[in-house]
Amino acid sequence: MWVISRKKLKDFWETPTYKDSEEQLKAWYSEANSAEWKNPNEIKAKYGNASVVGNNRMVFNICGNKYRLIVAINYEAHIVKIRFIGTHKQYDKIDATTI
Repeated sequence: MWVISRKKLKDFWETPTYKDSEEQLKAWYSEANSAEWKNPNEIKAKYGNASVVGNNRMVFNICGNKYRLIVAINYEAHIVKIRFIGTHKQYDKIDATTI
């Protein structure tokens, strides 16, 4: 998969408050970038706590669900676009299907 864009993740983990997310976000990015997901079931097989929220969006729990990562996935084009990374509280204020 081609993950767009690592910069959003890096900007997040470089914020002093969210520094603890760096290793897990780097690991997720590396795994996603080398993945060849064909559908949400393949993602769920690898990440049991990931959630399908509609509109080709997946939500990943980062740092034991302290942070939420939302991505939009185009399976045919092999593109994963970072749509949101934030705290659980910030996540509760958005619509994961439209962000």
